[in-house]
Amino acid sequence: MSQEIERKFLVTGDYKSRAYEQSRIVQGYISSARGRTVRVRIRSGKGYLTIKGASDASGLSRYEWEKEIPLNEAEDLMKLCEPGVIDKTRYLVRSGRHTFEVDEFYGENEGLVVAEVELASEDEAFEKPDFIGQEVTGDIRYYNSQLRKRPYTTW
Repeated sequence: MSQEIERKFLVTGDYKSRAYEQSRIVQGYISSARGRTVRVRIRSGKGYLTIKGASDASGLSRYEWEKEIPLNEAEDLMKLCEPGVIDKTRYLVRSGRHTFEVDEFYGENEGLVVAEVELASEDEAFEKPDFIGQEVTGDIRYYNSQLRKRPYTTW
């Protein structure tokens, strides 16, 4: 079983000038039930299917399984998704030994920019870049599956 451990933060400064890669992502949810999400993602001309379990009490850790699938299958599965999609650009920014994934959202989530860092353990130290703001780890409002249901612009 693969465990994902990550911390999530709001972004308050310039990150684009430090990014070494960026890609557009469109994703939908076949199921967004709390604790059991099934996501279809199209990123850089490739398809992915992801299943995520419930987060632990801290919101730091949860089961994640992801497989690359053919693009045409991902496009077909997108038609089966619940209403609403997540549309964003992901920027990759190195900081020390870690890479921050900075997501700039569009559409009904326009104006939201969130950074995530994946860790090997819940207490692993990491170097925060200067664009990192308030931590929102465990705040379900910032889960992509929830942003699809209750977009940032409606808060």
